[in-house]
Amino acid sequence: MKGRWGKYLLGGLMVAVLAGCSSKPTDRGQQYKDGRLDQSLELVNQPNAKGSPVNAKDYSDQLMEIKYASPSLFNRNNSTYQAVQSWMASGADTRMLSQYGLSAYQMEGVDNYGNVQFTGYYTPVVQARYTQQGEFRYPLYRMPPKGRGRLPDRAGIYSGALDDRYIIAYTNSLMDNFMMEVQGSGYVDYGNGQPLVFFGYGGKNGHAYRSIGKVLIDRGEVAKADMSMQAIRQWADTHSAAEVRELLEQNPSFVFFRPEAFAPVKGASAVPLIAKASVASDRSLIPAGTTLLAEVPLLDNKGKIHGKIRDASDGRARRGRRHQGPAF
Repeated sequence: MKGRWGKYLLGGLMVAVLAGCSSKPTDRGQQYKDGRLDQSLELVNQPNAKGSPVNAKDYSDQLMEIKYASPSLFNRNNSTYQAVQSWMASGADTRMLSQYGLSAYQMEGVDNYGNVQFTGYYTPVVQARYTQQGEFRYPLYRMPPKGRGRLPDRAGIYSGALDDRYIIAYTNSLMDNFMMEVQGSGYVDYGNGQPLVFFGYGGKNGHAYRSIGKVLIDRGEVAKADMSMQAIRQWADTHSAAEVRELLEQNPSFVFFRPEAFAPVKGASAVPLIAKASVASDRSLIPAGTTLLAEVPLLDNKGKIHGKIRDASDGRARRGRRHQGPAF
């Protein structure tokens, strides 16, 4: 999914994001209007956000998931949750934040003007069968037992280096398998009319990760400005199965899965996620349980902006990119 750019505001444990799009980095969002930001989080007089959250119910549902799945996390943040809900009930006017004990801080972003890349993640559904048959010939594996030496790389696994007893499904798309690895989990439809089976993250083979998106860019196959999950899929759709496999083998890292009877999608804090009400974040900057308020663009199927929505979300743990927020 293509990254978008936005403005982040943190109030107590509340973050507001303003997102937009343009050709220049400092024009992609409604930037901080009082000048350059020199700290990761900087106190501002008033968030530049208007309107009321459209997903107040989703936000409340997410709080209930936190309460039951992680009471300690809920109790640590409950005073903030109550303040945010009272603020939303009163009309969600950002000029009134201080009346509810909430101060506003903005993230500096990649350009020191509040522009933060805003991406997305999701839970894929793949078609599969229990046994190899017809087009269903691409295995998904469970994690082999530890202590038997280093596991093979992706190319080795694709060539059959692992024993068949570790295979837990056969899908009809090697690219679908890879995309599910990128997301870390997914649902499998065995095509037998039974409920979908959730495949949770089961581990990695221990080899270094290499971005196939960067490989395509370096080869001149996809322009850097056009790179996205959709661009990778479009490339795969116009190339042979052998060419797709060769590309994927450039990333030696491989993800294993673990079938689970019934498992709602969970974040790093082990709390079930509510769609459009969760954001993965770097916990060194935004702690788990943080409440997020985001004004983000509405995109059509071609990625064109045709409006904006404002919603409240809950931050999840994510290490790494301090200026990027993947939304579930």
